[in-house]
Amino acid sequence: MTNETLKHTPLYDCHAQLGARFVPFAGYEMPVQYTSVIEEHHAVRKNAGLFDVSHMGEVFVTGPQAEAALQYMTCNDVSKLTDGKAQYSAILNERGGVVDDIIIYRFHSEKFLVCVNASNREKDYTWFLDHNTFDAKFEDRSDDYAQIAIQGPKAVEIANMLDSGVSFDEISYFHFATCQLFGAEVIAARTGYTGEDGLEFFIPCGAATDIWQALLELGADKGLLPAGLGARDSLRLEACYPLHGHELGDDITALESGIGWTVKLNKGDFIGRDVLAKEKEEGSKRKLVGFFVKDAGIVREQASVSLESGEQIGNTTSGTKTPTLDRALGLALVEGEYATPGTKLFAQVRSRKLACEVVKTPFYKRS
Repeated sequence: MTNETLKHTPLYDCHAQLGARFVPFAGYEMPVQYTSVIEEHHAVRKNAGLFDVSHMGEVFVTGPQAEAALQYMTCNDVSKLTDGKAQYSAILNERGGVVDDIIIYRFHSEKFLVCVNASNREKDYTWFLDHNTFDAKFEDRSDDYAQIAIQGPKAVEIANMLDSGVSFDEISYFHFATCQLFGAEVIAARTGYTGEDGLEFFIPCGAATDIWQALLELGADKGLLPAGLGARDSLRLEACYPLHGHELGDDITALESGIGWTVKLNKGDFIGRDVLAKEKEEGSKRKLVGFFVKDAGIVREQASVSLESGEQIGNTTSGTKTPTLDRALGLALVEGEYATPGTKLFAQVRSRKLACEVVKTPFYKRS
C-alpha cells in the first residue's frame, strides 16, 4: 500500500505540524514518534501522554437481543455489565482462537459499543454480520469517530481542566460516561493500553482537532507530550498487554495467549466454548511467558526459542529494550511445561543464541 492510498485520521494535520514521523499501520499513515520513543514513553509513566488512536474501530450493537448476540459472539460474560460499564473480551473462532480482542461498552440493555482493533475492523464487522442470528443490528461507525487517549498519572487531572461538565476522576476504572465537548457528544472511558491511569475519548470527527489542541495546551505545563505508536507499543509490552498478530491470533487459543481470565465457560454457549472447555480440562499445550534477556542484545518477535539442548519449544511474540526497566525483555509462546519462572531459554537472533530466563509477569505494574 503506497502513501497515496493510506488513510489519514482527522488529526493528521496536527501531527504533521508537530513534526511527527509517520509509518504505515493498519491502512493508516500514523505517527510513530514526535521527539523520541523513549522520551514519550517516560512522559506517560511520569506525567502524561496524548495518543491519536482514531484508527481503532467502533461497532455499535443495538436491538432487543443486542446483549444475547454479544454473549454468544464473545467469550466474557456480557450479562455482568451494567449501564456505563466496560468489559475486556475477545471474539473467538470455532477452534478457540482469537479473532480479535475487544472492549465492550454498555449504554443500556439494547445499546452497546464494541471497540475493535484497527487491523481487524473489516474482518470483525463481517464476522459479526455472518454470525448474527439475533434480533440485533451491528453498525460499523468507525468513519464517524476519532479516538484520543490521554494516559499517565496526570492524565485525569489534565482532562478535568476541559469544560465538559463531567468530573472525570469520578468515572471508575473500566467505566464510561458521555459529556459535551466543543459542541459534540463525547464518550469518555476510564480505559487504556499503557499500564497507566487515563481516559480514552470517542469523539465525532468534527470535534477531534479542538479536543486534541485543548488537551495539549492544558497539559503543557504538566509534562504532557504527544506520543506515537512506538511508545504505545513499548508501554503495552511492559504492562504485558497482548497485541493481535503477536500474542493473539486465529491459531492461538484464548487460554494459551494469557487472556484465559476473560473466558467464562459457565455463562452458557458461545463460539469456541467446547474446544476451550476441553483445553481447560486437559491443559494448554502452549503458554505465553515473559522473559528477560540475560546476554547482551535485544530479542524481537518471531525469534525461535529453544532449550540448552537445542530442542525448539516455541517462538517469541514481542520483544524490545524497555525504557522504564532499561533492559531487554519480551514475550514468547512456548510449550506449556517450560512456562515456569526461572526456566532458562535461548532465543535465536541472527547467528547468535541469546540466553533468556522466564520471569513473572507483568514486567511493570503501576503503584
